Amino acid sequence: MNNTLELLKNHTSIRSFTDQPLTEAQRDAIFKAANQTSSFSLLQVVSIIRITDPELRKKVMQLSVNQPYIEEAAEFWIFCADFNRNHEIAPKVDLDYIEYLLIGTFDAGLMAQNALTAAESMGLGGVYIGGVRANIEELTEVLNLPEYVIPLVGLCIGHPAGEKPGIKPRLPKSMVMFENQYQPLDEKKLANYDQQMREYYQDRPVKAPFSVKKVKGWKDHIEDHLERSRLPFMLEYLNKQGFAKK
Repeated sequence: MNNTLELLKNHTSIRSFTDQPLTEAQRDAIFKAANQTSSFSLLQVVSIIRITDPELRKKVMQLSVNQPYIEEAAEFWIFCADFNRNHEIAPKVDLDYIEYLLIGTFDAGLMAQNALTAAESMGLGGVYIGGVRANIEELTEVLNLPEYVIPLVGLCIGHPAGEKPGIKPRLPKSMVMFENQYQPLDEKKLANYDQQMREYYQDRPVKAPFSVKKVKGWKDHIEDHLERSRLPFMLEYLNKQGFAKK
């Protein structure tokens, strides 16, 4: 097993950071690793907003469901799908089609993943913040994002404080990878995985920002989070920014 595989297999989110800043060399190395990520047809439709102003970081934290590690982390980067550059170069191309949104979303996700993997390779840690979309229209104004640019995910990066959390169990290979044809949900395998998750949460210590131990299976987790993840304003916002009209 090589070092890269060990790093990827042992990923876990870090939500507690020391006050030690990153060096310029560390930041530059993380950016270069992210910037070299695969890009659909080399369109390069991702921009990163690095939030360094303390007051702005606090405002972004408030708009992102008040997750305190946004302020505590040494670095906070927001990955945006960005077709504004492409539009300025080729203004006659109609970008209303949803395919462009899919391209931008996929490329931003890949780039964010490479950034975190690069950080982890240096002994740093991080956590993604999907909450940047909770008040996405106000965040767009705060960041002065033009048409054809949307903030998709934030990334906290810093030096981990305390012990690294245990690795959260994932679905077994047989529930995720199928050969040739899709397979329906296997209730027995789901029940086994549910039990693994209950045991994980039962053994995991309660740490800030969480104050109550929640012990539940993956099925309960999915029902809860699917309900909470609905953002009924999103389509209107995307249309306003120039996406997903066709």
